[in-house]
Amino acid sequence: MSSAIDQVLRDAVAAGSVPQAVAIAADRDGNILYEGGAGPRSVGSDEPAGVDTHFRIASMTKMVATTAALQQVEQGNLELEAPIDTILPQFADLQVLEGFDGDTPKYRPAGSRATVKQLITHTTGLSYWFWNPEIVEWERVTGTPNVLTGDKAIFTAPLVADPGTKFEYGINTDWLGEVVREVSGQNLKDYLAEHVLGPLGMNRTSFTPSEADRANLAAVHVKGEDGSWVATDIDWSTAPQWWAGGHGLYSTPRDYLRFQLMLLNNGTLDGEQILQASTVEQAFTNQIGSLDFPTYIPTGDPAVSGPWNGPPGMKWGHGLLLNTVQEPGLRAAYSGAWAGVFNSHYWVDPASGVTGAIYSQFLPFIPAEAMQMYQDFEREVYRL
Repeated sequence: MSSAIDQVLRDAVAAGSVPQAVAIAADRDGNILYEGGAGPRSVGSDEPAGVDTHFRIASMTKMVATTAALQQVEQGNLELEAPIDTILPQFADLQVLEGFDGDTPKYRPAGSRATVKQLITHTTGLSYWFWNPEIVEWERVTGTPNVLTGDKAIFTAPLVADPGTKFEYGINTDWLGEVVREVSGQNLKDYLAEHVLGPLGMNRTSFTPSEADRANLAAVHVKGEDGSWVATDIDWSTAPQWWAGGHGLYSTPRDYLRFQLMLLNNGTLDGEQILQASTVEQAFTNQIGSLDFPTYIPTGDPAVSGPWNGPPGMKWGHGLLLNTVQEPGLRAAYSGAWAGVFNSHYWVDPASGVTGAIYSQFLPFIPAEAMQMYQDFEREVYRL
C-alpha cells in the first residue's frame, strides 16, 4: 500500500478540505493497488471511515442503471433509437422551457422526439436544478420539489433545449430507470438486485440499506459558520415514489469496486457476464458526435454544487464521461468516469487496466480543494 496516497488523504482531512476521504484502486485482475481512508465516518464520531463504510453514491448510480438498460437492449426488449414516448407516453407532454412571464413559465414544443439513447447520453434537453438556474426558478414558481425528495412530480420537469442539440446533464437516468421498469416488467430495485448487483456479489449495495448498513453510513457534512465540518441528517427519501436510477443507491468502496472491475473486464467478472464485450466497448466510445461535454457549467444552487470547470473536448459514452486526451501521469485517453453529488468519484481506464475511486460525504459538490485531492490520488495510483 502507498504511504504517498495515505498522505494525500490525511492532508486533505487535516486541511479541512474534506471531512473524510476513502480511496480504493485495483488492476484488471482484481489486485488491490490501494485501499485506505482518513478521517471519521462522521465528524464527532470515533468511527474511522474505510473501504467498508457506506456512502450515498448519488450519481454513481447512473452507470448501474444504464447497465440495466443496456442489458435490455442486448435482449432485444429495448431499442436505443426508440422515442421515449413510445414506452412512456407521458414523456410526450414535456415541452421546452423558454423563460418566464413574471412567475409564469413559457414553453414551446420540442423540435424532435427524444430517444432512449438520448436519455443515456444526457442529450434530451432535461436538466438538473443545481446546474441550471432556470430549473431552480421553474421549481420555485411551480412548487415542484427537486429530484432528491423521491416525489414523482419531478417527471413533469420541462426540457431546457431541443433533443439532440446539446449535452445537458439532468434527470435523464431517472427516466431511463422507468424505461427499464416498463420494458422488463420489474421495478428498478428488483431488476438491479437480480441482474446486476446480485450476480456481481454486490451484497452491500442497495436502494434500501439494512439497519446494520445504515448504522455504518457516513453522514453528509456541510461547513458551519466557523468553517468547520458539521454532520447533517441529509439523506434520500426512505419512502420514494420510484427507484431513482439517477442517484438512489448506497454502497461501499469495496462493493462498488466490483462494478468497476466488471466494466474493466469487458462486462464479465468472476465468470458472471453482466454485459457483452461489444456493449462495454460502446460505453467507452463517443456517443454524442460533435457535441462536447461543457468546459464550464454554472451553478444553479451554490449550496449543492459549485460550477464545473473542465478541459475541452470531453465526450460522453453510454453512461460515462470520456476524456479524449491523456494528461501527464493520469488516466489514459477514453477512460470512463463519473461522480456523485456528495463528492465521490470513480474512473475506469481500459487502456491501462486500472480503476480507482475516492469517496467523501459533503456538500457542495466539486470544490477546487477536493478536486485537487482527487487528482493527487489518481496521480499517485499511476506511480505505483
